[in-house]
Amino acid sequence: MSSSSASAPTDVVTERLVLRSWTMSEAAAVLDGARSSHWADDFPADGDRVVAGLLGRRPEWLGVYGHRLVIERDSGLVVGSIGLFWPPGEGVLEIGYGIVASRRGRGYAPEATRALADFALTAPDVHTVSAGVELPNPSSVRVLDKAGFHRWATEENVVEYRITSPHHDRR
Repeated sequence: MSSSSASAPTDVVTERLVLRSWTMSEAAAVLDGARSSHWADDFPADGDRVVAGLLGRRPEWLGVYGHRLVIERDSGLVVGSIGLFWPPGEGVLEIGYGIVASRRGRGYAPEATRALADFALTAPDVHTVSAGVELPNPSSVRVLDKAGFHRWATEENVVEYRITSPHHDRR
């Protein structure tokens, strides 16, 4: 490890996954169409390419409460990405996630989403994590239900889900 690793953001580790912050070199590789032996065969997906493209313009997304790669602990392969859209607005922080097709159906998305939401609720001035889901996307609705989020509001074709710190005063 390099001496800069001492200041690297903390990984979020679950039973089966490691959520590790992106690096600019990984984002560049995704954008350049490079392949890494540490990526699942179908990584990156379209959403991962979008995030990689935004990281250069949103450096705060590389911070401790930013975007992360989802890594299988058993294989060491990157199988998706998940992120917090920093900074929070009025104590609310949005989360987004995606798992590559070859790893869907294993419960990785809810596992990662719950872990990163719990981590986000430790951030200063954050009391709620939210996610917007289009109604025609029942898989994403199930992810949020399994991760402990609750339906908050519906506008046209989008449902907002939230999870709130148990210590937040909701007066």
